[in-house]
Amino acid sequence: MANEYEKDEGGAGFVMGLLTGTVLGAGLGMLLAPKSGSELRGQLTEGANTVGRSATEGYRKVAGAANTIADKGREFYDRARDAVSHGAEEVKRYTREEAATESRSGLSNDPIRRPGGM
Repeated sequence: MANEYEKDEGGAGFVMGLLTGTVLGAGLGMLLAPKSGSELRGQLTEGANTVGRSATEGYRKVAGAANTIADKGREFYDRARDAVSHGAEEVKRYTREEAATESRSGLSNDPIRRPGGM
């Protein structure tokens, strides 16, 4: 149960909950307050516009954060791929050099193959 709060799902769920609560709270507050019809409609329109702007701003922030995370992930992947490729090339180079050294000297690093045994 505790792990469900530790998951990193970004801020999208929080933003949607915040916007939903704002809309419901504002709507109920306006509907329950004693106002004239035109005044209430004006407040509802103003509240809807405010919520719309907040939702757009929240979406832009979440989308920007998601793009930043995706860019960092791609960068990390590229660096890891390059490091593994470089390591593989180093192993190949080292293996070729050791094989060339062994064939020039006629000796093996393996004690079984070494002339005279161990």
